[in-house]
Amino acid sequence: MKQIRSYTSKLSTALPDVMKSFYALNKASSAPGVLDSKTKELIALAISVAIHCDDCITFHTHSALKAGATKEEILETLGVTVFMGGGPALMYATHVMEAVEELQQTDG
Repeated sequence: MKQIRSYTSKLSTALPDVMKSFYALNKASSAPGVLDSKTKELIALAISVAIHCDDCITFHTHSALKAGATKEEILETLGVTVFMGGGPALMYATHVMEAVEELQQTDG
């Protein structure tokens, strides 16, 4: 996460309007509404797995845990993701499990 943040910071310097807009979209779409922030992070995590984005998996696993998602809720989310995404989603679901283990060791 540190490396990604370092490079997104560089992008923010190079493309300030684009990055401000991206972060504003992130904030607006993640804010609690009819769906709470935890649910939105679980959705974002499922999409991250489905589109095979390792860096997204890292960030959204972290954000889901921070929003109060349990390991069991993450696992259930992965079950639906694997159902919808098949074998490739299964392979990326293992990346979520790795991220959960690492983040729980770091944060816990």
